Amino acid sequence: MKDCLFCKIIKGELPSYKIYEDKYTYAFLDISNDSNGHILVIPKKHVINILDCSKNNLNHLMNTVQTISRHLVENCGFSGVNIVNANGESAEQSVFHFHIHIFPRRQNDNLKIFPSLPKNKEELEVICKKLRIN
Repeated sequence: MKDCLFCKIIKGELPSYKIYEDKYTYAFLDISNDSNGHILVIPKKHVINILDCSKNNLNHLMNTVQTISRHLVENCGFSGVNIVNANGESAEQSVFHFHIHIFPRRQNDNLKIFPSLPKNKEELEVICKKLRIN
């Protein structure tokens, strides 16, 4: 896509701090530099989000996410990772090229990745009936 920042990174039109690359995926440091080692993993083929990503590309992307996550824990001194993704504007997706965030974690690093949400008022049984795939 012509104006997509991530497509420009893949093409080499914009600089990045590359962590990993293969035929299908590209991984680089998030320029926000908000936490040590925050990595974005993207498919090289432009897709907006998980909803329009082919199963083949999704498999390649998740394999890369797992490869990088294992590397971070096994070789880089981290003890875990958070995997985060947003799909669609209402879900706070800000760049409309499918991407997965990897946040490397250490014990007691005091990062709060998950939001604190208010208690839902609808009963789980009612929600389950609405959402169940038959």
